[in-house]
Amino acid sequence: MDKLIFNDKEFIYYEYINEAEFERYIVENANKIFGEKSIYVDIKKRIGDSILSIPDGYLLDFSFVNEPKLYIIENELVTHDPYKHIGQQILKFAISYKASGRKIKRFLLEEIQKNKYYLELVNDFIEKAKYRNIDNLIEEMVFGEVGCIVVIDQNTYELENVLSQITMKTDIVEFQTFVNKEGEKIFKFQPFQEDIKADIDTKTELSADDLDTIVVPAREEGFNEVFLGEDCWYAIRMSSSMLERVKYIAAYQSAPISAITYYAEVSKIERYENTNKYIVCFKDKAIKIQDIKLPKNNHKLAPQSPRYTNFRKLINAKSLDEIF
Repeated sequence: MDKLIFNDKEFIYYEYINEAEFERYIVENANKIFGEKSIYVDIKKRIGDSILSIPDGYLLDFSFVNEPKLYIIENELVTHDPYKHIGQQILKFAISYKASGRKIKRFLLEEIQKNKYYLELVNDFIEKAKYRNIDNLIEEMVFGEVGCIVVIDQNTYELENVLSQITMKTDIVEFQTFVNKEGEKIFKFQPFQEDIKADIDTKTELSADDLDTIVVPAREEGFNEVFLGEDCWYAIRMSSSMLERVKYIAAYQSAPISAITYYAEVSKIERYENTNKYIVCFKDKAIKIQDIKLPKNNHKLAPQSPRYTNFRKLINAKSLDEIF
């Protein structure tokens, strides 16, 4: 069993009494889990006509100025059957939400307009994105492509297998709680879209909308056999919001080369086997470029997991600190 040490105190993994308790911590920490450019609407409303379902909540995500997105939230415990319970719920959502678009739009507007913080966030976004008004923005989000986020205390292969069979784009957020003898709790989670947000800051001068290239770390054997030999790269964890945005893939070869050495144009991105990971297929053979090297004084820049950047920025760079 995992344990955490904080301020000389030992914390052990906490098993939730029920889903309601788990969901309460999700709601309390929603801004930290989903980001400040999002609104978590904690409201349970039936959607659908003949096929009824009740999502645990809704997330309005404004990370991308040119493509704000609505997500249905499903908060779950690992003890729930991923096939009969979780998969069935998401399938109902996928079938039902379009039929209830007007209803969903109405109660989302009501929730935003009665909350001063939500209203300010949405009005700021409208000004940047040039939507006519709140009604126009929510209309496009509700009737555009809606995704699903499963927040769960422990991810499993069975869950990923179920989600891989569902056409609705889904993301998994693992949220765990640890407790000490005094009853103090600390939370462990990877924020939603953290892989994207790590590469959009004031230093890089990139917005989420600029990201069109994924950089993957590769060891020599896998690089030669797969990236160069099979014209693809697989078992990549990616946020669903990046699937239509990634147009290029670049390989960072680990030590002793320690540089981005090749890139390829992407032909398609698909689910990798029965998992919530992806395989990126190339249009043609990877192209050799001048090494984009790891700075000697900044080894922290070496990618340990997929990173994102802009292709034009990458192709003109000479060292990693120019793109990350």
